[in-house]
Amino acid sequence: MMQAPDIGKAIFEHTSDSHVVELPFGLGEWHLPTGWHLFGIDVSPTKHVVFMIIAAVLVFLTIWYAGRQVQRRQREGKAPAGFGGAIEAIVLFIRDDVVLGNIGHGGEKFVPYILTLFFFILYCNLLGLLPWGATPTGNLAVTGSLALISFLVIEISGFQALGPRGYLKTIVFVPPGMTGLGAVAMAAIMTPIEIIGKIVKPFALTLRLFANMTAGHFVILALLGLIFIFSSWAVAAGSVAFVVFMMLLELLVAFLQAYIFALLTSVFIGMMQHAH
Repeated sequence: MMQAPDIGKAIFEHTSDSHVVELPFGLGEWHLPTGWHLFGIDVSPTKHVVFMIIAAVLVFLTIWYAGRQVQRRQREGKAPAGFGGAIEAIVLFIRDDVVLGNIGHGGEKFVPYILTLFFFILYCNLLGLLPWGATPTGNLAVTGSLALISFLVIEISGFQALGPRGYLKTIVFVPPGMTGLGAVAMAAIMTPIEIIGKIVKPFALTLRLFANMTAGHFVILALLGLIFIFSSWAVAAGSVAFVVFMMLLELLVAFLQAYIFALLTSVFIGMMQHAH
Protein backbone atom coordinates (compact mmCIF):
# COMPACT_ATOMS: atom_id res chain seq x y z
CA MET A 1 0.00 0.00 0.00
CA MET A 2 1.40 3.37 -1.03
CA GLN A 3 2.14 5.64 1.90
CA ALA A 4 0.40 9.04 1.89
CA PRO A 5 2.77 11.99 1.47
CA ASP A 6 3.63 14.17 4.45
CA ILE A 7 1.31 17.12 3.73
CA GLY A 8 2.63 19.27 6.56
CA LYS A 9 6.21 18.87 5.38
CA ALA A 10 5.22 19.73 1.80
CA ILE A 11 3.40 22.87 2.95
CA PHE A 12 6.33 24.16 5.00
CA GLU A 13 8.85 23.31 2.26
CA HIS A 14 6.78 25.26 -0.28
CA THR A 15 6.26 28.34 1.89
CA SER A 16 9.71 28.51 3.51
CA ASP A 17 12.88 29.89 1.95
CA SER A 18 15.60 27.57 0.62
CA HIS A 19 18.64 27.38 -1.65
CA VAL A 20 16.75 25.34 -4.26
CA VAL A 21 14.59 26.88 -7.01
CA GLU A 22 12.08 24.67 -8.79
CA LEU A 23 12.32 25.23 -12.54
CA PRO A 24 9.13 25.51 -14.64
CA PHE A 25 7.72 22.83 -16.97
CA GLY A 26 9.37 19.98 -15.07
CA LEU A 27 12.92 21.04 -15.98
CA GLY A 28 14.23 20.01 -12.56
CA GLU A 29 15.76 22.10 -9.81
CA TRP A 30 18.34 24.86 -9.66
CA HIS A 31 20.61 24.53 -6.65
CA LEU A 32 21.80 28.00 -5.71
CA PRO A 33 25.38 28.55 -4.53
CA THR A 34 26.00 28.47 -0.79
CA GLY A 35 28.81 29.48 1.50
CA TRP A 36 28.83 33.19 0.58
CA HIS A 37 29.78 35.21 3.67
CA LEU A 38 30.24 38.93 4.25
CA PHE A 39 31.63 40.04 7.62
CA GLY A 40 30.65 36.66 9.03
CA ILE A 41 27.06 36.89 7.75
CA ASP A 42 25.71 34.29 5.31
CA VAL A 43 24.64 36.23 2.18
CA SER A 44 24.14 33.21 -0.07
CA PRO A 45 21.24 33.72 -2.53
CA THR A 46 17.95 31.95 -1.82
CA LYS A 47 14.83 31.33 -3.90
CA HIS A 48 13.11 34.36 -2.37
CA VAL A 49 16.06 36.53 -3.42
CA VAL A 50 15.79 35.12 -6.96
CA PHE A 51 12.07 35.89 -7.15
CA MET A 52 12.61 39.40 -5.73
CA ILE A 53 15.10 40.03 -8.54
CA ILE A 54 12.55 38.71 -11.04
CA ALA A 55 9.90 41.00 -9.50
CA ALA A 56 12.22 44.02 -9.72
CA VAL A 57 12.97 43.28 -13.37
CA LEU A 58 9.24 42.90 -14.10
CA VAL A 59 8.52 46.27 -12.43
CA PHE A 60 11.12 47.95 -14.66
CA LEU A 61 9.87 46.24 -17.83
CA THR A 62 6.24 47.03 -17.00
CA ILE A 63 6.81 50.76 -16.51
CA TRP A 64 9.27 51.02 -19.40
CA TYR A 65 7.05 49.23 -21.91
CA ALA A 66 3.86 50.96 -20.75
CA GLY A 67 5.60 54.35 -20.94
CA ARG A 68 6.73 53.69 -24.50
CA GLN A 69 3.20 52.68 -25.50
CA VAL A 70 1.67 55.81 -23.96
CA GLN A 71 4.27 58.06 -25.63
CA ARG A 72 3.64 56.45 -29.02
CA ARG A 73 -0.12 56.92 -28.69
CA GLN A 74 0.41 60.56 -27.69
CA ARG A 75 2.61 61.19 -30.74
CA GLU A 76 -0.15 59.70 -32.90
CA GLY A 77 -2.73 61.97 -31.23
CA LYS A 78 -4.63 59.01 -29.76
CA ALA A 79 -5.84 58.27 -26.25
CA PRO A 80 -3.94 55.65 -24.25
CA ALA A 81 -5.18 52.12 -24.83
CA GLY A 82 -4.23 48.52 -24.22
CA PHE A 83 -1.51 47.59 -21.75
CA GLY A 84 -0.09 51.11 -21.60
CA GLY A 85 -3.51 52.59 -20.88
CA ALA A 86 -4.15 50.06 -18.09
CA ILE A 87 -0.82 50.78 -16.38
CA GLU A 88 -1.35 54.54 -16.78
CA ALA A 89 -4.76 54.20 -15.09
CA ILE A 90 -3.17 52.34 -12.15
CA VAL A 91 -0.37 54.92 -11.86
CA LEU A 92 -2.83 57.82 -11.90
CA PHE A 93 -5.01 56.11 -9.28
CA ILE A 94 -2.06 55.50 -6.96
CA ARG A 95 -0.78 59.05 -7.49
CA ASP A 96 -4.06 60.94 -7.08
CA ASP A 97 -6.14 58.82 -4.69
CA VAL A 98 -3.50 57.05 -2.61
CA VAL A 99 -0.46 59.34 -2.40
CA LEU A 100 -1.76 62.88 -2.91
CA GLY A 101 -5.10 62.02 -1.33
CA ASN A 102 -3.45 60.99 1.95
CA ILE A 103 -0.25 63.05 2.06
CA GLY A 104 -1.65 66.28 0.63
CA HIS A 105 0.56 69.13 -0.52
CA GLY A 106 4.17 68.12 -0.87
CA GLY A 107 3.19 64.52 -1.62
CA GLU A 108 4.42 64.62 -5.22
CA LYS A 109 7.97 63.69 -4.20
CA PHE A 110 6.72 60.46 -2.62
CA VAL A 111 4.85 59.24 -5.72
CA PRO A 112 7.82 57.32 -7.26
CA TYR A 113 8.51 55.52 -3.97
CA ILE A 114 4.89 54.51 -3.35
CA LEU A 115 4.47 53.37 -6.97
CA THR A 116 7.64 51.27 -6.70
CA LEU A 117 6.34 49.74 -3.47
CA PHE A 118 2.98 48.90 -5.03
CA PHE A 119 4.27 47.25 -8.19
CA PHE A 120 7.14 45.43 -6.45
CA ILE A 121 4.86 43.94 -3.77
CA LEU A 122 2.24 43.12 -6.41
CA TYR A 123 4.69 41.13 -8.53
CA CYS A 124 6.12 39.39 -5.45
CA ASN A 125 2.58 38.35 -4.54
CA LEU A 126 1.65 37.22 -8.05
CA LEU A 127 4.82 35.19 -8.60
CA GLY A 128 3.82 33.01 -5.65
CA LEU A 129 0.66 31.94 -7.47
CA LEU A 130 2.68 30.16 -10.17
CA PRO A 131 2.92 26.35 -9.63
CA TRP A 132 6.72 26.53 -9.45
CA GLY A 133 6.89 30.02 -7.97
CA ALA A 134 7.67 31.40 -4.53
CA THR A 135 6.21 34.31 -2.59
CA PRO A 136 8.94 36.62 -1.24
CA THR A 137 6.29 38.58 0.66
CA GLY A 138 5.57 35.39 2.62
CA ASN A 139 8.96 35.88 4.27
CA LEU A 140 9.15 38.00 7.44
CA ALA A 141 12.63 39.23 6.48
CA VAL A 142 11.26 40.64 3.21
CA THR A 143 8.15 42.29 4.63
CA GLY A 144 10.18 43.54 7.59
CA SER A 145 12.76 45.12 5.26
CA LEU A 146 10.03 46.82 3.22
CA ALA A 147 8.42 48.10 6.42
CA LEU A 148 11.78 49.31 7.76
CA ILE A 149 12.44 51.26 4.55
CA SER A 150 8.98 52.84 4.83
CA PHE A 151 9.63 53.65 8.50
CA LEU A 152 12.86 55.45 7.60
CA VAL A 153 11.10 57.36 4.80
CA ILE A 154 8.32 58.37 7.19
CA GLU A 155 10.57 59.52 10.00
CA ILE A 156 13.38 61.15 7.99
CA SER A 157 10.98 63.03 5.69
CA GLY A 158 8.98 64.08 8.76
CA PHE A 159 12.13 65.42 10.42
CA GLN A 160 12.98 67.38 7.28
CA ALA A 161 9.45 68.78 6.98
CA LEU A 162 8.91 69.68 10.65
CA GLY A 163 12.44 70.58 11.70
CA PRO A 164 14.08 69.40 14.95
CA ARG A 165 11.63 71.26 17.23
CA GLY A 166 8.53 70.17 15.33
CA TYR A 167 9.71 66.56 15.09
CA LEU A 168 10.41 66.45 18.83
CA LYS A 169 6.76 67.41 19.43
CA THR A 170 5.69 64.17 17.68
CA ILE A 171 7.54 62.29 20.44
CA VAL A 172 7.16 64.50 23.53
CA PHE A 173 3.48 65.38 23.38
CA VAL A 174 2.08 68.20 25.49
CA PRO A 175 -1.48 69.50 24.82
CA PRO A 176 -1.50 73.13 23.63
CA GLY A 177 -1.93 75.60 26.44
CA MET A 178 -0.90 73.20 29.22
CA THR A 179 2.01 74.37 31.43
CA GLY A 180 3.63 73.56 34.74
CA LEU A 181 3.31 70.19 36.45
CA GLY A 182 0.40 69.22 34.21
CA ALA A 183 2.58 69.59 31.11
CA VAL A 184 5.38 67.56 32.73
CA ALA A 185 2.93 64.82 33.73
CA MET A 186 1.37 64.67 30.26
CA ALA A 187 4.82 64.52 28.65
CA ALA A 188 5.85 61.68 30.97
CA ILE A 189 2.67 59.73 30.19
CA MET A 190 2.38 60.41 26.46
CA THR A 191 6.05 60.17 25.39
CA PRO A 192 6.28 56.35 25.82
CA ILE A 193 2.93 55.99 24.06
CA GLU A 194 4.10 58.12 21.11
CA ILE A 195 7.35 56.13 20.85
CA ILE A 196 5.43 52.83 20.92
CA GLY A 197 3.10 54.24 18.25
CA LYS A 198 6.05 54.93 15.97
CA ILE A 199 7.44 51.43 16.46
CA VAL A 200 4.07 49.71 16.00
CA LYS A 201 3.56 51.12 12.50
CA PRO A 202 6.35 49.12 10.77
CA PHE A 203 5.35 46.02 12.76
CA ALA A 204 1.78 46.39 11.51
CA LEU A 205 2.99 46.71 7.91
CA THR A 206 5.27 43.68 8.36
CA LEU A 207 2.80 41.29 9.90
CA ARG A 208 -0.24 42.24 7.81
CA LEU A 209 1.48 41.54 4.49
CA PHE A 210 3.30 38.42 5.73
CA ALA A 211 0.22 36.86 7.36
CA ASN A 212 -2.11 37.45 4.43
CA MET A 213 0.30 36.11 1.81
CA THR A 214 1.23 33.04 3.89
CA ALA A 215 -2.26 32.08 5.04
CA GLY A 216 -3.63 31.70 1.51
CA HIS A 217 -0.87 29.29 0.49
CA PHE A 218 -1.40 27.21 3.64
CA VAL A 219 -5.12 26.87 2.87
CA ILE A 220 -4.57 25.99 -0.80
CA LEU A 221 -1.93 23.34 -0.07
CA ALA A 222 -3.98 21.91 2.79
CA LEU A 223 -7.00 21.54 0.49
CA LEU A 224 -4.85 19.81 -2.14
CA GLY A 225 -3.49 17.53 0.57
CA LEU A 226 -7.00 16.19 1.23
CA ILE A 227 -6.84 14.42 -2.14
CA PHE A 228 -3.89 12.29 -1.02
CA ILE A 229 -5.25 11.69 2.48
CA PHE A 230 -8.74 10.43 1.50
CA SER A 231 -8.02 9.09 -2.03
CA SER A 232 -11.65 9.69 -3.03
CA TRP A 233 -13.02 11.08 -6.28
CA ALA A 234 -15.68 13.05 -4.41
CA VAL A 235 -13.11 14.60 -2.08
CA ALA A 236 -10.80 15.30 -5.03
CA ALA A 237 -13.57 17.07 -6.96
CA GLY A 238 -14.54 19.17 -3.95
CA SER A 239 -10.91 19.93 -3.15
CA VAL A 240 -10.14 21.10 -6.68
CA ALA A 241 -13.26 23.29 -6.73
CA PHE A 242 -12.27 24.96 -3.44
CA VAL A 243 -8.66 25.36 -4.62
CA VAL A 244 -9.80 27.12 -7.81
CA PHE A 245 -11.95 29.43 -5.69
CA MET A 246 -9.04 30.10 -3.31
CA MET A 247 -6.67 30.79 -6.21
CA LEU A 248 -9.07 33.41 -7.56
CA LEU A 249 -9.36 34.86 -4.06
CA GLU A 250 -5.57 34.91 -3.73
CA LEU A 251 -5.37 36.82 -7.01
CA LEU A 252 -7.60 39.48 -5.47
CA VAL A 253 -5.59 39.41 -2.22
CA ALA A 254 -2.34 39.91 -4.19
CA PHE A 255 -3.64 43.22 -5.56
CA LEU A 256 -5.37 44.17 -2.31
CA GLN A 257 -2.31 43.69 -0.09
CA ALA A 258 -0.07 45.68 -2.43
CA TYR A 259 -2.68 48.46 -2.37
CA ILE A 260 -3.04 48.36 1.44
CA PHE A 261 0.74 48.52 2.01
CA ALA A 262 1.02 51.51 -0.33
CA LEU A 263 -2.06 53.15 1.23
CA LEU A 264 -0.91 52.76 4.84
CA THR A 265 2.58 54.00 3.99
CA SER A 266 1.03 57.09 2.39
CA VAL A 267 -1.23 57.62 5.42
CA PHE A 268 1.71 57.37 7.85
CA ILE A 269 3.79 59.77 5.73
CA GLY A 270 0.90 62.25 5.66
CA MET A 271 0.39 62.01 9.42
CA MET A 272 4.06 62.84 9.95
CA GLN A 273 4.38 65.51 7.26
CA HIS A 274 1.42 67.46 8.63
CA ALA A 275 1.62 66.57 12.31
CA HIS A 276 -0.32 69.69 13.27
